[in-house]
Amino acid sequence: MSAITWISAKDAVDSFPAAGRALAEPDGLLCAGGDLSPARLLYAYTHGIFPWYEAGQPLLWWSPNPRCVIVPGELHKSRRLHRYLRNSNLQVSFDHAFSDVMHACAQDREDLPGTWITDEMITAYTAMHNLGWAHSVEIWQEGELVGGLYGLSIGRVFFGESMFSHVSNASKLALSVICQEIENRNFALFDCQVESPHLMSLGATLMPRSTFLRLLQTFSTPPTKTMDWPTERSAIATVLTI
Repeated sequence: MSAITWISAKDAVDSFPAAGRALAEPDGLLCAGGDLSPARLLYAYTHGIFPWYEAGQPLLWWSPNPRCVIVPGELHKSRRLHRYLRNSNLQVSFDHAFSDVMHACAQDREDLPGTWITDEMITAYTAMHNLGWAHSVEIWQEGELVGGLYGLSIGRVFFGESMFSHVSNASKLALSVICQEIENRNFALFDCQVESPHLMSLGATLMPRSTFLRLLQTFSTPPTKTMDWPTERSAIATVLTI
C-alpha cells in the first residue's frame, strides 16, 4: 500500500489532501490522523471526505471513487413494501432518539469483524447532532425503537452514515422516509458513501468522485443547516407515499 498523508489534531481543519489524491487500493483511503471536531467533520463532508475506522486503528479518512448515491426521487419502492405498509402499525419520527439510533447501529454489527461506530464516533456525531448538523429517523413499534438511520444534513445533501433494523423492512422504511422528506425539500442527493448490493437494489447509483465533488460545491457550499424536521411521531402509513 502506498504511503498516506498524516495530519495532526493541531493542523487546520482544511489541511486534508485533495480528495482526488485518495488511493485506488484500498479504494478511497485519503489520509490518517486529525480529530473528529465539529469543524473538521463539517469541512471533510463538504469536500467529499468522511471518517471510517475500527477501534484500535488510527483515525482514517476516505473519499472513494466512484461514490454511491441515491437521487431522492429515484429510490425504488416495491409493491411488496406498499402491502406491508398498509398493514403496518409502525410509527416514524425525526430526531427523537439520535443517541439510541447510533448505539443500535453499532450493536447491529457486533457479529461482524469490527464496527466503525466507536465510542469516539458516537461522541463526535452526538456533538454534531446537538449543533444541528446530524439527524436521525426512528421507526417505532408499540413504543419500541425497531429501526432507523442517522446522517448529516448539509445544504441540500443528506450524508447517510448507518442504519439498522430489528424487524422486517424497518431500515428500508427509514430510508424511504428520509428520501421522501429530502425530495420534498428539493435536496439533490442522499450520499451512501460506498456501494452494497442492498443499496444498489434500492436504486442507488455510482457517481464519479469528480462529479460528486462538483455537486457538493453547488449544493453544500456554503454549509447550511435544516432545522425544521417534522416534530411529531406519526403513523408511517400516513407519512410515506408509495
